[in-house]
Amino acid sequence: MAVWFSRLERKHATGQRIRYSYQCGAPRTAVAIQQAIGALKGVRSVRVNSAIHMLVVEFEPEQTTVEQLGAAILALKPPVRTQHAPKAETEDALLGGVALSAATLLATRSIQPSLRAPLALLTAIPLFSEATENFINKGITSHVLEALAVAISIGRKDFLAANTTSFLLALGEYLEHSIERRSDNLLKQLLRPDTGEVWVERDGQEVTVEARDLQVGDIVIASTGKVIPVDGTVLGGEALVNEATMTGESVPVVRRRKNRVLAGTLVEEGRIRIYAEQVGSHAAAARIADFVEQSLDAKSTTQLQAAQLADRLVPMVLGLAGVTWLFSRDWERTSAVLQADYSCALKLATPVAFKSAMYQGGQAGILVKSATALERLAAADTFVFDKTGTLTSGLLQVTDSITFSTRYSSEDLINLAASVEEHYFHPLALAVVEAARQLKHHQHFNHKEVEFIVAHGVASVIDGQRILVGSRHFIEDDEGISTKAHAEVINRLNQEGKTLLYIGFGGELIGVLALKDTQRPNAAATLKRLRTLGVKRLIMLTGDHPERAKALAEDLGLDDFKAGLLPHEKAGVLQELAAQGAQIAFIGDGVNDAPALSGAQVGISMHNGADIARLASDVTLLEDDLSLVAEARALALSTQRLINTNFNLTLGLNTSILTAAAFGLLKPVSASMLHNGTTIAILLRALVGAGLPRYSRKTKEIAH
Repeated sequence: MAVWFSRLERKHATGQRIRYSYQCGAPRTAVAIQQAIGALKGVRSVRVNSAIHMLVVEFEPEQTTVEQLGAAILALKPPVRTQHAPKAETEDALLGGVALSAATLLATRSIQPSLRAPLALLTAIPLFSEATENFINKGITSHVLEALAVAISIGRKDFLAANTTSFLLALGEYLEHSIERRSDNLLKQLLRPDTGEVWVERDGQEVTVEARDLQVGDIVIASTGKVIPVDGTVLGGEALVNEATMTGESVPVVRRRKNRVLAGTLVEEGRIRIYAEQVGSHAAAARIADFVEQSLDAKSTTQLQAAQLADRLVPMVLGLAGVTWLFSRDWERTSAVLQADYSCALKLATPVAFKSAMYQGGQAGILVKSATALERLAAADTFVFDKTGTLTSGLLQVTDSITFSTRYSSEDLINLAASVEEHYFHPLALAVVEAARQLKHHQHFNHKEVEFIVAHGVASVIDGQRILVGSRHFIEDDEGISTKAHAEVINRLNQEGKTLLYIGFGGELIGVLALKDTQRPNAAATLKRLRTLGVKRLIMLTGDHPERAKALAEDLGLDDFKAGLLPHEKAGVLQELAAQGAQIAFIGDGVNDAPALSGAQVGISMHNGADIARLASDVTLLEDDLSLVAEARALALSTQRLINTNFNLTLGLNTSILTAAAFGLLKPVSASMLHNGTTIAILLRALVGAGLPRYSRKTKEIAH
């Protein structure tokens, strides 16, 4: 097999830190490189920027040198990524080892004495082999200690203790592997592949095939009520497609010949023929699975620290065993000490707890990209919100209908505007049409063909007179209708932060409609809960007018706000806050707010904002519910408590076992049973997510 890294150039080095420029073959992901280099002897941490091909390694000078580290990286072989089948095979092999060691244990007293030593050695071969490999590649590890314990028991001809230890170690490894696999599967349950049938054209005929069997080049038929299963280009037909799940655009869009469509979007009305360009795992809707795969591999700071502590404690256990033998000259006591260590529980319980928490988040409608995101969310003390679409619904409502002509009532004004606006799907038009529907005297005015002037408004003819609905610029500059006589009312509405639609009819301004973005009904309650969850500052950033921003900030009781900002300026505000020491969580729509989402310690994207296939954020809300921001914070804090409790249990229980063994209060078999039993119990506690919030399955559509 070829080497992985073709070039490794040292750019800067200190006593414990070195920065490299590199070139490598596949896989090139930061996660794969971090895992491989992080496993090398003496490496404390690894940071990789795959975009500019740079990596930074922190190492223990006592265990390796700069030269040795560089040689070890250059000697790395490209890892082969295993999937479900190899994991199952590994688990089957471990189960076979459990069965063999169990049979040996049961036969210990019944077989001839001359066969007991060879049988015990045969059963321990996998343990000795792994220990030898660990010792050569990594130095003294927990497997080395376990192998020493078994070897001492065999040397003392205590074959019952040796075989019992081999059985318990095999059983423990099987259960640990099984628990880790189940924690992976928890997350993957959120992403069950679509196994439904879809219609395609083949040889001039329309036939159904399984979604998983779609191929690039297929012509896919999508009709009313169906989810589009591929990314592609429309060849024919016309449909109204709801793309909210992918683009965040809540208004359905017309898709016809030559238009692009995305997998995961819904055909609300119509029928289209699509040339499939991206199918299966390459389609936009399937890219969400990449985040889950990354979350299974990526290690958080807490996890890395726990693993490093576990590695540092192994020599301590070996030293305790040596001291025990020196003072007692009792090999049985020494063997008992070697039965217990901190490694397995410390290294496995943390990632299992994170995965369990991420699964619970998925159940609640919260997609967490990585364990690090949960870690940072728990540490955040400043929550910064975008305004439109986050603290507000993003949906406009008509708040005022003010007529300037005695010939028309306020209801007439809304009905007139709605009659010509109903043909369009602009947010202003939708709000006016909805307001008309709610009137006691809803009336439709017959009109001629409607003319739509982009970014200005609409025009038509009713009863022989030209009707205009649009902006002030459209009415005044383009159509020559003066608004000066009503300047006082217009200025007042503008100062209230409202958006105005001007209605012109028969050459005069007959009135205005005022619209306002509506505050989310649970915004105040969500912010209040965040404060109870330890958040110190609540801030709003927006590109909206200062008057509107101020009114909302005062209503919600925010600590601060900044208005009139461009997207890059929002990121600049976050940089200033970070420089002041704030730990920031930014909540936005994930499109215009992408720079800010990327720049915060943790970014949370609202459901109707981000293109979920290319998230800039660390956490995505899979439902349009602001309260999930507080749920995500509560989940992060609960996860941190679970990890801390498991950490303390691991240290406390194993220290007690080691102490008891050193004073001769535990036999090797008892020490092994207690150690493996407590380790499995702690891992199970992490797997079931003890203390984490419980959620019902609310987002079944994500699975597809």
